[in-house]
Amino acid sequence: MLPSPDASETSATTAQVLRRFRVVFNAVRSHFQQVESQVGLGSAQVWALSVVRDHPAIGMGGLANSMDIHQSTASNLVKALLRKELIRTVKVPEDRRHVQLQILPAGLAVLAQVPGPFAGVLPLALGKLPSASLQRLDQDLAELIVLLKADEQAGGIPLAEL
Repeated sequence: MLPSPDASETSATTAQVLRRFRVVFNAVRSHFQQVESQVGLGSAQVWALSVVRDHPAIGMGGLANSMDIHQSTASNLVKALLRKELIRTVKVPEDRRHVQLQILPAGLAVLAQVPGPFAGVLPLALGKLPSASLQRLDQDLAELIVLLKADEQAGGIPLAEL
C-alpha cells in the first residue's frame, strides 16, 4: 500500500525541517569550535568576558541577566575566568557579600583575538530577523518543546555548554 500524498508530503517536509535544524546546529557548533581553537576558551566564557568588559563593575546577577542564564551557570563561568586570571572580583564596600567583576589586561587581549560575535552567531542572526518572524519562530518552537516534553530549565544553559 502506497502512502497517501499528504503523508509523503509531510514526511518530505519533516526531513527538510530536520535538515534545516542540522544546518543551524552545525553553524553554531562551527562558530564555537572556531572561537575555542583561536583563544582556548569556550564561547560562553568569551561571551561572559565581553559582558564584563562592556559593563565595568557588573555583578554576578547582572552577568546572569545579560547572558540570560542561571546565576549558578554565571558563577561557574566567572570561576573559570578567575582561574585563568582574565577577570578579578572586587568586594562592594557597602555590602561585602556582593562583588563587582572587572576585566584584566589578559582578558582584553583574549577578546582582541576573537572577531565576534561574542554572544555567538545564533543570537546575532535571531536579532536580525523581522519581529513577526521572530514571534512566529518563538511560537513554533514553544509547540515543539511541548511535543518533546523538554525541560524548559535547559533554556538557561548557554548553547556552548550543551
